[in-house]
Amino acid sequence: MALFKNLPFEWTIGLRYTRAGKRSARNSFISFISLISMAGIALGVAALIVVLSVMNGFQKEVRDRMLSVLAHIEVFDASGSLPNWQLTATEVMKNKQVRGAAPYVEAQAMVAYDDNLRGVLVRGILPQEEGKVSDVATQVKRGSLEALRSGEFNVVIGAELARSLGLRVGNKLTMIAPQGQVTPAGVLPRLKQFTVVGVFEAGHYEYDSSLAFIHLEDGEKMFRQSGPTGLRLKIEDMQQAPEVARELSQTLEGNFYIRDWSKQNRNWFAAVQTEKRMMFIILALIIAVAAFNLVSTLVMTVTDKQADIAILRTLGASPGSIMKIFMIQGALVGLLGTFIGVSGGVLVALNVDVIVPFIESLFGVQFLPRDIYLISALPSDLRWPDVGRIAGVAVVLAFFATLYPSWRAARVRPAEALRYE
Repeated sequence: MALFKNLPFEWTIGLRYTRAGKRSARNSFISFISLISMAGIALGVAALIVVLSVMNGFQKEVRDRMLSVLAHIEVFDASGSLPNWQLTATEVMKNKQVRGAAPYVEAQAMVAYDDNLRGVLVRGILPQEEGKVSDVATQVKRGSLEALRSGEFNVVIGAELARSLGLRVGNKLTMIAPQGQVTPAGVLPRLKQFTVVGVFEAGHYEYDSSLAFIHLEDGEKMFRQSGPTGLRLKIEDMQQAPEVARELSQTLEGNFYIRDWSKQNRNWFAAVQTEKRMMFIILALIIAVAAFNLVSTLVMTVTDKQADIAILRTLGASPGSIMKIFMIQGALVGLLGTFIGVSGGVLVALNVDVIVPFIESLFGVQFLPRDIYLISALPSDLRWPDVGRIAGVAVVLAFFATLYPSWRAARVRPAEALRYE
């Protein structure tokens, strides 16, 4: 209380109105509505922080799994082949951000086993070089990536593809290339038997169900390539991929096309960003509803405190001072609700990996079945810029909610307010 003595009277009265009053049932009801408004702001802020953190976690998880198979940057010649890939690799390695380069051949094909037929993306690689640009070697669950040897026509396939075709390590499948073979009888499809020597699992359904690896030289023969399709690059910071791609386009001599991972999956990332913006807007409505409650609370307070307002005006308080009192009251409710919501939301977002398993064990449910989502833990990635934006929106909405009730309080006429007192 001694601290409040040094504050301007607007702050002293505003703080007093914010505290719960017990002098009458009306005051208690107004204080209860004020607490509900504060709780609504806190709940909206906390929900928005947790939901955006979980969405960021899913985005990061999917992105990391995609980039465990995809390259950060791809460099390929306009002619469709890159026979002197070693020279190009030497050139790109001069960039300080580039940490690895590996050649590849890539083409669409069909694979058949028994009566099953599937379309796949076939990627020819050099097993000893592939570890420089991807994590496929560590993702092979059965067999080995090193079993891809030139001339043996071996293949490593995704786990979902193996499951759908009923394939195991050691089985032979038939690969059908899109380039036909011209014969006196007409154009016939090019067929080749491959032996399954490995099964990998990247944790991303699209690649686990439609990607197959073969040796680079086998790929060149299969798809009639005179050299690798291009180079796949890994850089130090994948977020800098667009900048590094622009640098390489300026330094590399020749007719090269350069594509970074964000362009390869532009539609997916655009969809995720749109979804995040819509979720932000939808959940911000919870805060808006709490702000409307704050308006009603302040209007009731103004109606209840008309005699006090009249006395303050009689003692010389200006309309601006009266307006400031109720703005302080509403702003304090908004700030306290925002602080509680930010604290609770951050605490939950940082401990999702503990809270969710506890709830699952308590109720005997599983929110993310591994056989459907391929991940068993709910990911969370708390980003402080998101927290700042959410807190800012909550404070701004609470501030605007105080304007009309405060303006109404400033228009109270002392004579009319005290007529029936």
